Amino acid sequence: MPTIIDPKELEFKRDETALEQFSLLTLAPRLTKLVGAKQMYFDLRKLEPGKYSFPYHYHRNAEELMLVLSGTMTIRTPEGFEIISEGQMAFFEIGETSAHQFYNHSDVPCVYLDIRTNAGIDVSVYPDSGKVNIIPFNEIFESGSKVPYNKGEEYVEEIWKRLKNE
Repeated sequence: MPTIIDPKELEFKRDETALEQFSLLTLAPRLTKLVGAKQMYFDLRKLEPGKYSFPYHYHRNAEELMLVLSGTMTIRTPEGFEIISEGQMAFFEIGETSAHQFYNHSDVPCVYLDIRTNAGIDVSVYPDSGKVNIIPFNEIFESGSKVPYNKGEEYVEEIWKRLKNE
């Protein structure tokens, strides 16, 4: 059975853990959870004047689509800056060529629908701060510790021998 959502019956809330400059507001409860969606994430968001949406990032296993419902905002991408306004959409493919961040350069709030695919596990990469986020677990690591696949695996025989003798 379809779920009808009336945004007027919900309230925009700020993530209290976010830095002041990232004062993105999201409808609460989160729309994805409200409807029990399994294969997509979606939220209605409000970006206040002079605020950024979230840190500059890209996804390794998710596509995103933003539809501006009211207002206008500036999008930062690897190619530079682009302004989008009411009725326009921005699609972000998987990978670093689609890194993005939003800023409300205007004097009125910008409301937009944020839709992202859900293929299980995603990794969000933050080029400005050198972090990675394992989604949906929200486990965040600094990416400077990248190591070869076989690092630390040289002692497999000794580990097996020890475990068999225990």
